[in-house]
Amino acid sequence: MTVADTNQHYDLDPEVFGQFLDPLRKYSSALYATPDQPLAEAQENKLRFVADHLGITGGERLLDVGCGWGSLILFMAREFRCEVLGVSPAPRQHEYIARRAEEMGVAELVRTRVGHFEQMDLPARSFDAVSLLGSIVHMPDLDAVFAKARSVLRKGGRLYVSESCFRNAAAHTAFDSRTGTDFVRNDIFGWGDMRPLSELVAGAERAGFSIIAVDDLTDHYRRTIEAWIDNVGTAADRLASYEPGLAAKLTHYLEVANAGWGYTTKHYALVCRNAR
Repeated sequence: MTVADTNQHYDLDPEVFGQFLDPLRKYSSALYATPDQPLAEAQENKLRFVADHLGITGGERLLDVGCGWGSLILFMAREFRCEVLGVSPAPRQHEYIARRAEEMGVAELVRTRVGHFEQMDLPARSFDAVSLLGSIVHMPDLDAVFAKARSVLRKGGRLYVSESCFRNAAAHTAFDSRTGTDFVRNDIFGWGDMRPLSELVAGAERAGFSIIAVDDLTDHYRRTIEAWIDNVGTAADRLASYEPGLAAKLTHYLEVANAGWGYTTKHYALVCRNAR
């Protein structure tokens, strides 16, 4: 298995994502405090949840692997004055993040690097916290990812991983080659593999991490994707100006992603501590 040089889904025009995501363009699960909470508020809840789980209080050094459109690093810089580094193989994301950092007045705190985290030369024990929100699914070598994360964390530093997983190993075997799975992996992402949670835990433990928390966020992700589907429908005409049929393609992808929650797939937040 090899990872694509970049991810064609994230090389779409940044404004495409602005049509259906929240204003911070956070492209992973929100965290809903009430049944009718708006998506934008739920996404800020999630970012504060991540900050809390990472032990962020202010001024820490944070590495975000698979930084997307910069929602987490921009939020951490703005709200906690963290020094942040975002890593992603998609060049368009870096251009967008640099522009937004300037607009938000946090450019001196925000850096990004284009490339694959596992292959980067990063100083040992140089970060207080490392996050991977929905990105480890695109990384074939779990051992390399967890080992690299631990190597750049100071003693006592924390790693936060949130990821969609097959419910168990049997579901992984049964559904991994289905048409819907292939569509998401090949037509949307270029490469991706949902593992069972047990594989993520085992990878973290092999690297020497201590597991300190596991949260089930499955229902929150279902609700998040429902909100995105509604937004895609509302923006269908605008999306067509970027690519004919784009709204239908996005809707199909999102509906496939939402189809198996609780039956074949789950979404978890895993927090690890570098104890030594």
